[in-house]
Amino acid sequence: MAVQKKEGQAAGDGVYGANQIQILEGLEAVRKRPGMYIGSTDTHGLHHLFFEVIDNSIDEVLNGGCTRIIVTIHSDGSLSVWDNGRGIPVDIHPKTGRPALEAVLTILHAGGKFGGTASGYKVSGGLHGVGVSVVNALSEWLVAEVRRDGHLYRQRFSRGRPDGDMEVVGPASDTGTTIRFLPDAQIFETTEWNWDTVTHRCRELAFLNGGVRIDVKDERSDKDVSYYFQGGLQAFVEHLNKTKEVIHSRVITISGHADQTLVEAAIQYNDGYLESIYTFVNNINTAEGGTHLSGFRSALTRCLNDYARKNGLIKENEEGLTGDDVREGCTAVLSLKMVNPQFEGQTKTKLGNSETRGIVESIVTQGLTQFMEENPAEARTIVEKCVNAARAREAARKARELTRRKTALESASLPGKLADCTSRNPDECELYIVEGESAGGTAKQGRDRRFQAIMPLRGKILNVEKARMDKILSNAEIRSMITAMGTGVGDEFDLSKARYGKLIIMTDADVDGAHIRTLLLTFFYRYMRPLVEQGHVFIAMPPLYGVKHGKQIEYVHSDKELEEVLNRLGKNKNIQIQRYKGLGEMDAEQLWETTMNPETRTLRRLTLADAVLADEIFGILMGEKVEPRREFIEEHAREVQNLDV
Repeated sequence: MAVQKKEGQAAGDGVYGANQIQILEGLEAVRKRPGMYIGSTDTHGLHHLFFEVIDNSIDEVLNGGCTRIIVTIHSDGSLSVWDNGRGIPVDIHPKTGRPALEAVLTILHAGGKFGGTASGYKVSGGLHGVGVSVVNALSEWLVAEVRRDGHLYRQRFSRGRPDGDMEVVGPASDTGTTIRFLPDAQIFETTEWNWDTVTHRCRELAFLNGGVRIDVKDERSDKDVSYYFQGGLQAFVEHLNKTKEVIHSRVITISGHADQTLVEAAIQYNDGYLESIYTFVNNINTAEGGTHLSGFRSALTRCLNDYARKNGLIKENEEGLTGDDVREGCTAVLSLKMVNPQFEGQTKTKLGNSETRGIVESIVTQGLTQFMEENPAEARTIVEKCVNAARAREAARKARELTRRKTALESASLPGKLADCTSRNPDECELYIVEGESAGGTAKQGRDRRFQAIMPLRGKILNVEKARMDKILSNAEIRSMITAMGTGVGDEFDLSKARYGKLIIMTDADVDGAHIRTLLLTFFYRYMRPLVEQGHVFIAMPPLYGVKHGKQIEYVHSDKELEEVLNRLGKNKNIQIQRYKGLGEMDAEQLWETTMNPETRTLRRLTLADAVLADEIFGILMGEKVEPRREFIEEHAREVQNLDV
């Protein structure tokens, strides 16, 4: 029965009233809900703080006021970014009555990036204006130093609040800003800076802003590196293709501007079958593309079709090249510098400006047409590759038909090896991809049939890094996986059609198991990437050892954990240790208890922090070239944790 609240009744005892409304002052809202501002409080959110600070320095580069940036990971866990830009203003802000430096660091949406050219910034990546103030709010402490007007100014903050007034602490012979901060351990799950993540972003920014020098130092290990690329996007594309065999040595470079928008692009084809096109707007990686990517793709398709028909490489009665055909083996970087970009969402991963498509399409069409007319040999090589891709497309289409599953509820077309689950709710269903028929049989016996499906693999699947789509889809194991998932593959991929909410790779804890896992991850990354990006792919972590003492058995996942268990149990007990080198060494009950039971198992979620970095690593590890792979192994050999001998 509904209870009516009498007029004048006090709010309380669970009644929603005025005293339930919280008003968060200043930066308290950021500390209360950090995920709203930086996405998460894990390692990705942690490094987002660094991205926000260095983006401010890069904004100074874009506006001609900065030529050098120094990033330092300090031994105390703090990080600093030094630049020789103009320096954050320090004069008194008319509305707050406080120095502008303090306003920028303590007030959301305070900054010089909202008023167009009159604000002091022509173009900027950090258009939301919450960047450095959010960093301040989520840091245990932050120290800002500004070199400006011949003076060195300093102000210190604790968890977003000023520790005192801004002070003049000495003279300065140049201009610029230094921000040093210690991430707050009360907020973040980890406060450990990742060298690769930091240096990758710095290298990317150096590529995108030819002429700026970015130095990175790590006091924890004495590592240091310096990035400077006068070539800009050309050097970026050469770097992306360093693990691949290119089919034309000269990188196609295009540059033009219209309506206060500068468009730069670099293109080079390799003999592979994958598309690697990365887009940036004011140095922001627009991972979801947008209108600028649509314009680029349209220009590429039109130019190559026009050239092919004009030069008789496609006959009059033949179907033209599709977008897939012209992008096969294409490595490209598209970078825009514009005044008022309209990004979709706080993460700024998709550009929405409608006029940008036409601008990019026009400039790229003009530049690419000119290159092809001036370099006929390279143009013919590129178009012939695209024509070969078109001829393979029909074979791939026929093979793709065999992988289609009409809906998540239909099972008539399921592959024979799949032991499906009874539930039809994708959110609770799991698909285990298991190495070997034997382990697959054990998993089928041990699983919970209601929500766990099992698909055993026979041996190693095809390395998709070295194959065209028609060959990939002719591989029985890959075709079975695609059919089971029901999502389609490549450009036809549709996550909403997924039959299972979790895709779990379960392989042996040895070299062969690691190889199979890598082959599977390469396939999912290249052709079912949204599964990875949205956290649907997991790696099962079967135990390495079973430690039996008396009637009890403990399962451990590492040598370090084994040592801890043995020390705890002591030497007086009758202890038996079993090393599990393969899943087949466990019976169905053990496999369920250790690796499949949601209450006791350990799963590792596969995440994708940066598409460019992931693309580079997969290219190195799975590509044709041996030398980059050898260099990678030599560089990272000391970091190996489990090497089966």
